[in-house]
Amino acid sequence: MTGVGAMPILAGRTMSRRANDALLGFAAGVMLSASFFSLILPGIDEAEAQHGNTVAAAFIAAGGVVLGVIAIAALNEALPHEHFVTGREGRESAALARIWLFILAITIHNFPEGLAVGVGFGSGDVAQGIPLATGIGLQNAPEGLAVAVALRGQGYGRWHAFLIAAATGLVEPVGGALGVAALQVSELLLPWGLTFAAGAMLYIISHEIIPETHKHGHQNWATTGLTAGLILMMILDVTLG
Repeated sequence: MTGVGAMPILAGRTMSRRANDALLGFAAGVMLSASFFSLILPGIDEAEAQHGNTVAAAFIAAGGVVLGVIAIAALNEALPHEHFVTGREGRESAALARIWLFILAITIHNFPEGLAVGVGFGSGDVAQGIPLATGIGLQNAPEGLAVAVALRGQGYGRWHAFLIAAATGLVEPVGGALGVAALQVSELLLPWGLTFAAGAMLYIISHEIIPETHKHGHQNWATTGLTAGLILMMILDVTLG
């Protein structure tokens, strides 16, 4: 879906900053909805089923979310990467080419999504994984286009921008495999894995996506996109799950 989303760049299509902010807002809405409906709430239910205690389940969910936030925050600080608007972050590394800085930034954004899908399916409940995978897949299409357009703006050719944008989606199956592998160790890790993935996604939403969409005066469009993404993911979760 990331590659499909990037395909219009091959036809020379461009995207306005307003449309880009709206699409990024849509991605944030999908991730926000998925964090709660597909990860946190099922994580609480699973923890309560395991321990027979609602209070313990709530604290386990809180702990998982906090660990997810801390993990991605640490990754964000440790890896040198570059954003399309705010510039370079993380440790300085002159040896890294600009293109790899972009790829690292995209990796940081996409890995928690793959982890979330892997954990969703790793529980053994396909009905839990399908709406999450569908929602993440749908939001990856505009994300792929946004990445391709941003790379074109940096001077990369059409095919180069397309291939890089499509390749950024490859990190999500890696995250998915790690999510599944963790749950094979012990089912007790399921509520922790679900809420950890939610915390990672919430960090990306708050620290990366929303600030990016509010820099150019298109807050209303970004908020509309976020609302649409949240509603779509909620409907997918309720109807498919």
